[in-house]
Amino acid sequence: MPTGLLAVSYIGASILFILSLGGLSHQKTARRGNLYGIAGMVVAIAATALAKDVTGYEILIPAILVGGLIGAVVALRVEMTGMPQLVGMLNSLVGLAAVLVAIASHLSPPTDLNPAEFTILAVEIYLSVLIGTVTFTGSLIAFAKLQGLLSGRPLLLPGRNVVNITALLVLLWLAYEYLAVQTSGVSLLNLLPVSNVALIHKALADTGLLALLLAVIVASLIGVHFVLAIGGADMPVVVSVLNSYSGWAAAATGFMLGNDLLIVTGALVGSSGAILSYIMCRAMNRSFLNVILGGFGTEGGAVVEGEHGDAVATSTQDTAQLLANAKSVIIVPGYGMAVAQAQGAVSDLTGRLRKQGVKVRFAIHPVAGRLPGHMNVLLADARVPYDIVLEMDDINRDFPDTDAVLVIGANDIVNPGALENPNSPIAGMPVLEVWHAGTVIVLKRSMATGYAGVENPLFFKDNTQMLFGDAKDSIQAVVGQLAG
Repeated sequence: MPTGLLAVSYIGASILFILSLGGLSHQKTARRGNLYGIAGMVVAIAATALAKDVTGYEILIPAILVGGLIGAVVALRVEMTGMPQLVGMLNSLVGLAAVLVAIASHLSPPTDLNPAEFTILAVEIYLSVLIGTVTFTGSLIAFAKLQGLLSGRPLLLPGRNVVNITALLVLLWLAYEYLAVQTSGVSLLNLLPVSNVALIHKALADTGLLALLLAVIVASLIGVHFVLAIGGADMPVVVSVLNSYSGWAAAATGFMLGNDLLIVTGALVGSSGAILSYIMCRAMNRSFLNVILGGFGTEGGAVVEGEHGDAVATSTQDTAQLLANAKSVIIVPGYGMAVAQAQGAVSDLTGRLRKQGVKVRFAIHPVAGRLPGHMNVLLADARVPYDIVLEMDDINRDFPDTDAVLVIGANDIVNPGALENPNSPIAGMPVLEVWHAGTVIVLKRSMATGYAGVENPLFFKDNTQMLFGDAKDSIQAVVGQLAG
């Protein structure tokens, strides 16, 4: 492919990616945004593969086919409840790719660079290794937490801030050593007794590779500790932050390879992820540093029956009667709805109530679920009308004028302790103030706490009733009662 046509193809792909992000910003245009993104990626891959300086098609074509097959199988098989884990795993692969490309660029650098360009390349390599490694290990820990392989409670090590600062200082020192090796040939190993590291010195002397490998080790520990120290309620923000990291890692890789499209794409992903993280932190009344250095869920545990009063259980028959007599109903979905795959039943309930003249709306908290926009995607998949799905700031004021609220598998985002208890681990976090409604029905399997491990006094308020059981079965039973 001629250079001019390649540049035009890259510009077209960049425009499609921008249109994709614009489409994904709203539910009504999300499907079109996905199509733009797919088209842009097809153009990008085809143009890159057909570039005039590309060789090794005997490896490239099988790699594309195998990767495409794996991606298709995963996309078809993953459940919506597993989407946060999938995003975490994909972020980790982007980070790993950035590290491998950086090390390959270090081992086989271009030969036509002047000293200034070579120094810039060295900076790009080190930054790519650093960002890519943190993204890789941090995303793996996020995947393990979201999958339930690790506890969602934060691991707060004694002196963790000192450990983090020390690790950052080590990385700065390694950056200096690596650049010194690359520009002046002074090996990091010269600081060690040669007699004790003779074999290593022979293999790695004056290459700077040891500095990169040590940076990988230290950055790996930072990535692991970074996510382990964050509580479950902050995990949606963490996934968004790691997604941003993966974008910046891709952009750094683009600079190394001199690939303009990779730079643009990485910058789009990195900046959009950073903006989303900021928006979510603002919605939670927390700063970004507060998320990184704090962590919800440092206190609390299982709710003890009787500590706040007695929880009142209800039945599907009573719930159906309550909803049938209501004039206005607000439904608050949470991750429990996703686990029970109850979105279809919830859509049926919504349709049934609206036919009977009940005003039904949905209240979405910015961090509902374990992925930004998780609940919106679930409801859109169940064909819930877009115009009745409202964000927290748009609907919170309406709860006092609402007859009934259905809380389906949500916990932390409806916890009044965030506003009423200054000692609560989630104190100050804006929540959906459902307790101001006439009656609150909470659908849960048990009285257990949410993902952040924080007690919820909502369960014991006078106007709250607990509908225990599988959310899908309970909603279907309520729909059956309304139809009868």
